[in-house]
Amino acid sequence: MDDLTTLLDQIAGVVWGPPMLILLVGTHLYLTFRLRFIQRYIGRAIRISLQRDSEGEGDVSQFGALTTALAATIGTGNIVGVATAVAAGGPGAVLWMWLTGVFGIATKYAEALLSVKYRVTAADGTMAGGPMYVLERGMRNRPLAIVFAALTAVSAFGIGNTVQANSVATLAHETFGLSPWITGAVLTALTALVILGGIKSISAVCERLVPFMAIFYVAGCVIILALNAAEIPATIALIVSSAFTGQAAVGGFLGAGVREAMRYGVARGLFSNESGLGSAPIVAAAAKTKNPVRQALVSSTGTFWDTVVVCLVTGIVVVQSGEWRQGLGGATLTSAAFQDLPVIGPIVLTVGLLTFVFSTILGWAYYGEKACEYLFGPRSKVVYRILWVAAVMLGSVLPLPVVWSAADITNALMAIPNLISLLVLTHVIVDETRRDLWDEERR
Repeated sequence: MDDLTTLLDQIAGVVWGPPMLILLVGTHLYLTFRLRFIQRYIGRAIRISLQRDSEGEGDVSQFGALTTALAATIGTGNIVGVATAVAAGGPGAVLWMWLTGVFGIATKYAEALLSVKYRVTAADGTMAGGPMYVLERGMRNRPLAIVFAALTAVSAFGIGNTVQANSVATLAHETFGLSPWITGAVLTALTALVILGGIKSISAVCERLVPFMAIFYVAGCVIILALNAAEIPATIALIVSSAFTGQAAVGGFLGAGVREAMRYGVARGLFSNESGLGSAPIVAAAAKTKNPVRQALVSSTGTFWDTVVVCLVTGIVVVQSGEWRQGLGGATLTSAAFQDLPVIGPIVLTVGLLTFVFSTILGWAYYGEKACEYLFGPRSKVVYRILWVAAVMLGSVLPLPVVWSAADITNALMAIPNLISLLVLTHVIVDETRRDLWDEERR
């Protein structure tokens, strides 16, 4: 088992290596250029996302689609992943992570636009969309669509289910002494209660859970920063300077060059916001919207909130704490950083992780079932939901290093067919944007 885990870790290192990072970042930059820096509409996009629009075909509101996507996107990567980037790449990794989020907004916009444009009405009357439909209907490439759907259905059980449940059970055991069996039973029951009702039930819960968990966590981080306000300018200066000059060894920290800062910052940023992976567009296709551009703008705010806001405040808290100098990493580093706010800090971290992880399980449940529906038809959704609930219990009580590594690989491979569709159909994205956004501005 150890040998298999090592092998999978090595494969994951390859698929998430420089070629993948270059492809993802290159797509971010290319689409930013072709879409005339679509990021300048982020204020308008946020305003639209808060409206309860009921016009157009769809299963849930635009806000419901956004919060469901955010539920899946905002997870342990926003807390533990940021600390991992700082531990490996130094403070400069925070800036590269932030820049990845800024440019990733264009990719999130593009993939959502295509998913709405090429969505279909399933046999049961619900909307179905995502990269698999874009590949089949937009590119006329069903084999590649099947590959994407299969990777998504498999990856969901790992990165979106079992490893998330395991994280909650482990945290509850270490913090409160609860047995993983108890945590697993509660988490399984809550998951079943929500997902067996389908996208409308998932959306209804996410509309309430996601704003609460994001505001609670960000507010906790802001309080920690406010208590050390005098150190913020120096912390930001350190982050910026380290991004371009590297960080010398300090205390237990071995030091990191510009290459390490860029590599780990970009990698963790991409992993956190999922721009380009093709997951979030699946739920974007279920939104009630007037046109693809409108929902694309709403979806693009997901990357803004996830990386430009949540990851940034986490990064500043971690760097400002100075605990990274002691050679700490991952969850240990995050926990130490939040100790700067006695009593409240650990509570913010614990509640943040618990809600982030549970919301991820809900969001990825929808991604996985829609991929399964594409492969086997609408009737397969019920079977998938039952298997999903069972997997939550399994993940809570069993150590899953192999599953984590395998999911990491399939998660990365999802991006390849999705990015191909974005690059091949860029002209469609530009034409839709010109007609429904740029020309509208001129009028």
